[in-house]
Amino acid sequence: MPFLLAPGPRRKRATPPPPVPPASRSGGESGPSPHRSTFRPDIEGLRAVAVLAVLAFHADIPGLAGGFVGVDVFFVISGYLITGLLVREAISTGRIRLGDFFSRRARRLLPSAAVVLAAVAVAGAWLTVPLRRTDLEYDVLAAALSVANWRFVSQRTDYLAAGHDQSPLLHFWSLAVEEQFYLFWAPLLAVVVLFAARAVRRGRAVRSVVALVTGALVLGSFALSLHWTEHSVSLAYLGTPSRVWQFGVGALLALLPWHLLRGPRPLRLLCGWGGAAAIGWCVVAYDASTPYPGYAALVPTLATAAVILAAIPGRGERNVQGAYGVGRLLAGRAPRAVGRLSYNLYLWHWPVLVLAEARLGTLGWPARTALTLAAVLPALATMRWVEQPLRRSRTVSELPRRGLAVGVSAIVLPVALALVVGTATLHLMGPATPVDVKGLPPGAASGPSLLGAPSGDGPVVPNPAQARKDFPPDRNCQVAPEVTRSPECLFGAVDSPDRIVLLGDSHAGQWFSPMLAIASQRGWALQELVKQGCPLPQLAVDSPQLGRAYRECDTWRADALERLRTQPKPRLIVIASLNRYTTDPELLASAWEKTLKPLRAIGAPIVYIEDTPVPGTDIPACVSGAPDDAAACAFQRAEAVPADPLARRIAAGTVPGVRVIGVNPVLCPGDGPTCPAVRDRILLYRDDAHLTNVAAVVLTPRLERLLTDAGALPAATAPGASVGDGWTELLRDDFEGPAGSRPSPANWQYDLGTCYPGCPAPQWGTGEIETMTDSTDNVRLDGKGALEIVPTRKGGAWSSGRIETVRSDFAPPPGGVLRIEASIALPDVTGPKAAGYWPAFWTLGAELRDGYTGWPGVGELDVMESVNGRDSVFGSMHCGVLEGGPCEEPVGLTSGPQACATCRTEFHAYAVEVDLGVGEVRWYLDGRVYHRVSAGQMDAGTWKRAVDHGVFLILNVAIGGKLPVADGATAGPGTEPGHPMRVDQVTVKVKGGGKGTVKGGAVRDGGSGPRSGPGPVSGSG
Repeated sequence: MPFLLAPGPRRKRATPPPPVPPASRSGGESGPSPHRSTFRPDIEGLRAVAVLAVLAFHADIPGLAGGFVGVDVFFVISGYLITGLLVREAISTGRIRLGDFFSRRARRLLPSAAVVLAAVAVAGAWLTVPLRRTDLEYDVLAAALSVANWRFVSQRTDYLAAGHDQSPLLHFWSLAVEEQFYLFWAPLLAVVVLFAARAVRRGRAVRSVVALVTGALVLGSFALSLHWTEHSVSLAYLGTPSRVWQFGVGALLALLPWHLLRGPRPLRLLCGWGGAAAIGWCVVAYDASTPYPGYAALVPTLATAAVILAAIPGRGERNVQGAYGVGRLLAGRAPRAVGRLSYNLYLWHWPVLVLAEARLGTLGWPARTALTLAAVLPALATMRWVEQPLRRSRTVSELPRRGLAVGVSAIVLPVALALVVGTATLHLMGPATPVDVKGLPPGAASGPSLLGAPSGDGPVVPNPAQARKDFPPDRNCQVAPEVTRSPECLFGAVDSPDRIVLLGDSHAGQWFSPMLAIASQRGWALQELVKQGCPLPQLAVDSPQLGRAYRECDTWRADALERLRTQPKPRLIVIASLNRYTTDPELLASAWEKTLKPLRAIGAPIVYIEDTPVPGTDIPACVSGAPDDAAACAFQRAEAVPADPLARRIAAGTVPGVRVIGVNPVLCPGDGPTCPAVRDRILLYRDDAHLTNVAAVVLTPRLERLLTDAGALPAATAPGASVGDGWTELLRDDFEGPAGSRPSPANWQYDLGTCYPGCPAPQWGTGEIETMTDSTDNVRLDGKGALEIVPTRKGGAWSSGRIETVRSDFAPPPGGVLRIEASIALPDVTGPKAAGYWPAFWTLGAELRDGYTGWPGVGELDVMESVNGRDSVFGSMHCGVLEGGPCEEPVGLTSGPQACATCRTEFHAYAVEVDLGVGEVRWYLDGRVYHRVSAGQMDAGTWKRAVDHGVFLILNVAIGGKLPVADGATAGPGTEPGHPMRVDQVTVKVKGGGKGTVKGGAVRDGGSGPRSGPGPVSGSG
């Protein structure tokens, strides 16, 4: 830490050292003599001022809110001492021994830090709940590896990671900054010295070059600090680049020839006392609202420099501690004693405070002050039995490698402890993998229960580790504080002219999953316009992440409203926002009206979702500590669910054009004093203010009913609605059965060999190299509810599986819709090992069953294809004639590759809908329309022959063929067999029409979608 080193003796010498002959000085009068004692008792006392300021700040002592400037004092001291140490060595020896330097630093700093880290790792296992314990062990790792500042930067700049309690190791950020400075500064000076070693006046050359480099770094770092203070206060405060200038100011004190200045003693007195007074003024005048570091950091930094400068000995002087100088006071016995203890006291005081509050709850400043004073005991013990013995040990200091070995051991010990405790804690809490929302129990659409049926016994879902990361899957569409414009963020049926708009802050973003499900059931799109920490009412607020006025919020809000004004009118606008940005009800009402007025002008229905409870405490952490007693984590209703002023005004009819709905009666039922953290085994909150995505998904039926009852939504009758809403199920196979058994012969039949009977098209018409079999080596159930189609290779020959539905009469009713869907995980292989892999789910016209001729006129719909292990899938339609024609054969009307990073490792839903009512075929990936082909793209006869008839379904994994080759790879010796395509379920359903069949013309505009990359070649021949 900056509490550093006082290299040199602590006791007065009996006699002064003999003067160095002028001829022996390399640098002449270019700086302080390299042979003069470097010990500065006043600097040791100045460390006491710095650490006491920090301790007062952390103890919350009234009137000392600016004590954080103590860290700035330490940084300047460190830059002064370290640079002087290195430059004196360079002048007197002609080089800098980096091994010696880092050995001294290691045995001085790291052992004490290791003791504190080990103690925190062990104490955290006893004093903290499991989820906090996991976070703490990560903090121990970061602190031991000297990157704690960057870990805390990442947490504090991430709005969605807010709501966690303070880390007991947060103060290690400054130690990390200091150690990163050492790793950069010492080698840099060593390089400079190497080039200046042959200079005649070495001292002047070294000092001049290093001073120039330091000056440039100071200016650049200070400019960066100003920029980051304006745009990211956490990065500015904790980041090393924005703090280098403070070390540099100290370095310039050691480099420039201040000792040649013969200023009068009163000027020195004024300089020293003025600097001390400025430091004291900062401690009293600064507080959390001070933009920091920025320009404000100049005062404590230059004030510290003034105190140090006032006592720099002049030419011929041994010291300048006059009777009235501030240095005389700082060099007193008491300040020096505190200064010697400052490093260990700094290390211990913050963990003592935080861990005590973790066990006892929030404490007032008198108790925090007492705990801070109590930290003196472990600090003294660590200094007495760890720091001093290692610093004074001749055995350790004799060889640099021994000091370095001590440092490495001091790193390894806490890392090992953190790994042991952290691993045990993770095992205790259970997996942190994402929750499969498809397996969640259905939520209740009405009534007092959260779920539609009793949940029974069992662990909470998500578990606390999962809850911490259970965010809406909206692909970062909740834009960060520094962003001023949302991307398009369209989901669901993105080509649909109808859409729901979700608008607001992160309390609107938590409703993403329910709104997407509601939109998809109606064949609509969802547009998300959400910004973190940005009130939807037009209020001027500050951003904790940016550390200043949140101007980006105002810009984003104006842009979002303007986009909605100029875009086509949506079917529904859903708004939500935290209503705690101000406590002034009149100001809030006025701010809401400024936003609602332009929204009403759009003419779309507007629904406000009443703000959900704000627990104000880290709910997942609490539940992790009481897994069998969720009631222990209940929180106070009065603070968490205050009256929502906008909801009350809407209900009273004073806000025209806006409807209100709310789910708080089920989140916080009854009228008791507390609200639950868990209901029906569903963990409701992911932090101290936001719902888990699981809770939001379970609330979907209730939200849909509320929106429908409010007249804001029509009933769900569009494509994709569940069975019972007008759909008739023709086939559903969930592939249940013993492991290694065959799929149901009532539903499936096998294709065998390398072509259809009579071999009208060898190699299945595509050039594939595998032989299809009915062996369970190639087609089998896995015993867990999935079908596996596995390509294998024996003796260089490939075999695989290809199955078709027994039925070939799956057809849309006149004017109706046919929907074919499967949940599939692609073969989990990529790169050269996947060359030639070609998994597919597709359909062919029923006529092919009679002679296997007539392709492509009878129609082929490729619901899903992928080649060569790419992280992409595509869909296509084949029709018309063999070459050219309306389907552009043999390529077909293809979507082109659709990115899907997890399609190999997770199940995804692939579907195609043949809609005769509107004359359109639609392709879906996880409910999102990504490709369309309309009747208007071809003549009526071609359209009818391609889609208006029965089809059969095909599942297969081919190896090799024209499409993998067109994609740039082919099966070879490096292709790895044995990776199955897994199919979770296949469903076919229809919905009656009544609109009449389209004949020739298009009911609405369509298109073949983007054409990129090679299209699929016919899978039928």
